[in-house]
Amino acid sequence: MGGTEQVRVSRVPSKPVRREADGSLAIDLWFRREGAFEADAALRLTPAEAETLHAQLCYALDDDTAALISPAANLPDCRKSILTTRRQV
Repeated sequence: MGGTEQVRVSRVPSKPVRREADGSLAIDLWFRREGAFEADAALRLTPAEAETLHAQLCYALDDDTAALISPAANLPDCRKSILTTRRQV
């Protein structure tokens, strides 16, 4: 193989996360190689895996990201403390 190929994975914007009949949660993904559509697939997570991912995302997002959600009442509970803490500083 010559150079490095650019592969990008992104969520399918028109499809929400959904619960499957077996209880798993599914996130539809698009795979593109060198900018061209290659394939799609669903990432399936157990409820425990989804909870862990949710918590990790809440902590990984920076303070500036929380400020983008307007009104602040629409923030998920795990992110509301970010704005409160930020205002107190």
